Formats: sequence, structure tokens, C-alpha cells
Amino acid sequence: MGFNLTVNWQTSPAEEGEFCRDHSITFGSGQTIQASSAPEYKGNEHLVNPEESLLAALSSCHMLTFLAIAHLKRLPVASYVDEASAELGKNEAGKLAVTKMILNPKVVFAEGVEVSAETLEKIHEKAHANCFIANTLATDIQIKY
Repeated sequence: MGFNLTVNWQTSPAEEGEFCRDHSITFGSGQTIQASSAPEYKGNEHLVNPEESLLAALSSCHMLTFLAIAHLKRLPVASYVDEASAELGKNEAGKLAVTKMILNPKVVFAEGVEVSAETLEKIHEKAHANCFIANTLATDIQIKY
């Protein structure tokens, strides 16, 4: 199984001695988004940046894995909202990196479905252990629920 996308950057007007960081990303599914670098790195604050994209991939993967596990356990989920965050810092080699990502999912199960805090914790732990993106990353990932 493979995945692909196309990143496309074209020169455009910028300040003297600078370059525009805006670009497009077209995914294999056909969707295109506009992106840039983070504003702290002279990017466009109104566009998605790589750090946000990385956090979105982790959050989305954890959610989809969680939903699959809940489905297999016959625990219908009514809603799942994750207000995730990430921190940029220096890694052990002294290089700038995303050093911490925190997932903060709030799960509401279907009406009449009672799930203990212990069961919820176990589902999140299993989701984290089986999330493809989490298994790819070598950074501190915390899940607060």
C-alpha cells in the first residue's frame, strides 16, 4: 500500500531578499490545500503549515483507530472532538523539531451507552499503540482524556 501527493511551489512577488513560502499540496485523493510555513518562519498565518499538518495526521489517525476499536467493542460513539497541540523545541541532537504533541480527545458515546474511565483509558492506549502515525513518530505524544 502506498500514498502520494504533489507539493507545488511557484515563484511569486515577495519582499526584497525574501521568497514567498506559499504553496499547494494536492493529495492522491484529488483534494488540494493551500499551505505555507508557520508565521514565525515568515509564512502565511492564514494557511496550513507543516507542523499543523503533522499534528492533524496524528490526531486523525488516533481518532480513526479509536473509532475502529470502539466499533469492534460495540460501543457506538456519538462524537469525538480533539483539541490537539504541539510544541516546537530542540531535540536531543539540538535540532529544531516537534518535541511534544498532546492529544486531548473528548469522546461522547451514544445515548444509553455507559463506558467506565478504565475502559476509555484502555481504548485510548490501544488506539495509540496501533495508530500508524504514532508508530512512525519518535516524539513525546501525550493523550489527555
